[in-house]
Amino acid sequence: MAIIRTVLGDIAPDALGICYPHEHVFGQPPAQFAEPDLILDDEAVAIDEMHAFYQAGGRAIVEMTTPDYHRNAAAMQRIARVSGVHIIGTTGYNKEKFSAPFLEGASVDELAARFIAEVREGMDGTDARAGVIKAASTLNEISPLAEKLFRAAARAHHATGAPISTHTEAGTMALEQVAILTSEGVAPERIIIGHVDRKLELDYHLRIAATGVYLSYDQISKARYYPDAERAEVITAMIAAGHHRRIVLAGDTARRSYLLRNGGAGFVHILNTFVPILRERGVSQKVIDDLLIHNPARALAFDPA
Repeated sequence: MAIIRTVLGDIAPDALGICYPHEHVFGQPPAQFAEPDLILDDEAVAIDEMHAFYQAGGRAIVEMTTPDYHRNAAAMQRIARVSGVHIIGTTGYNKEKFSAPFLEGASVDELAARFIAEVREGMDGTDARAGVIKAASTLNEISPLAEKLFRAAARAHHATGAPISTHTEAGTMALEQVAILTSEGVAPERIIIGHVDRKLELDYHLRIAATGVYLSYDQISKARYYPDAERAEVITAMIAAGHHRRIVLAGDTARRSYLLRNGGAGFVHILNTFVPILRERGVSQKVIDDLLIHNPARALAFDPA
């Protein structure tokens, strides 16, 4: 029977509700990269942000922080219990700027074994099991370390059933990521390609969608990359092309400055601001429900092996 695995236990896919499948609530980069804005280490602040998200209608997030970025599964569990938001934890690794020490010297099968244990047994010495496997590449290339990571993610997926969600650096190498994963036998509908709206080119997105994977538009509110109006234009065009069942939305809220408390857009922005922009462009409530509820539930559900 299909489930979605949260840090507090498995739930039925129809219990997920509105879900952002690429977020950060608690974590920070390795010390040499830890500029203050990237340090999310205050549980009380995280709980406040999740409360605001819940009050706006949100019910679930995927916490995409991995061990190389100081993942803290116990904190995730506490935040989920207090806020009422379903939090799905992530195994795997981020881009090699952060993950190289974890990838070097390990074989594909050794990496896969780490990921399998975190899906089946728990993360960071807790009983919080991962519900997603993460793999990442760097700008305009799939390095040997990244290829190893993707192949390990694929093998862990086959052993556990857990879906794979990726980091693309500035939206690049999406098609190459899909090629590696599918060469390992991963079905496209078990793959979520991240950050596609960092490379906001409709033709490129149509090519990604043609592979059958999910596209994660997860930089919403970040005007330094593109204004939301341009994101909405591309998403609307993708919907018109028939891809509404393969799009998910998130904010990748990985900086203190993005939080409501600090004057940022917060986790409420998509529901309170971006969804109305889509409605103004004629996107129906049925399709909005696909983007926010049904697509994430399909993408994240799996039969645990």
